[in-house]
Amino acid sequence: MTPLSVSHISRTSRQTDIAALFDVDNTLLPGQASEVRFFRFLWKRGLVGWRELRDSVGWVLRQAPAVSLHPLRERKLYLAGKAAAEIEPLAEEFCRAELFPRLSAQGLARMDEHRRAGHHIVLVTGSLDFLIAPLASLLEVPTLLAARLERQQRRFTGHVCVPLPYGPGKRELITRLTQELRIDLAQSFAYGDSPGDVELLEMVGHPLVVNPIRGMDRIARRNGWPVTTWK
Repeated sequence: MTPLSVSHISRTSRQTDIAALFDVDNTLLPGQASEVRFFRFLWKRGLVGWRELRDSVGWVLRQAPAVSLHPLRERKLYLAGKAAAEIEPLAEEFCRAELFPRLSAQGLARMDEHRRAGHHIVLVTGSLDFLIAPLASLLEVPTLLAARLERQQRRFTGHVCVPLPYGPGKRELITRLTQELRIDLAQSFAYGDSPGDVELLEMVGHPLVVNPIRGMDRIARRNGWPVTTWK
């Protein structure tokens, strides 16, 4: 992995308004998405089953285009009707057992470089906030932008609150954050793997495409963005 250049570190080490924005799924966490792993985790404990799987697949097939997985980002039907108090306490155990051991060594090294340079580290993910919050805590990352599930009478409805942290929603959330923290995006860094991260990468002066999927390598070439692989 190519490290941050000496000029980047020396120029930014005294700054407090530079951010390093990391996507999680298939970027810091190569391979299967965190929620796919979480579904399997809940399945083994008998908390989800064929009904939840059928409802999720049915929801995707009723949308257009049918081949898109975007409907699953807007609806978490496998959690609809479930008590938050039953599901949320499992998140830390899940993170320690299933996510933390699978984090990319290169991604963690890059995060440490940013930390030493004094940059504000942010996780930006379409995964669920309560699912990734323990991971952010373990990594000592101060800021997490993630999906929030709507609740009614202490149960999840399955609906994701807007803005959805994917595509344009990421741009909206990051714009709010930069205004709150006075971040200089022109000097900031971003890491993402898919077309849903294009808006994120466009916002910063130092984008890096990691483990590109769904045509992201072509998008990177078109925009002149560097590409790397984190394992």
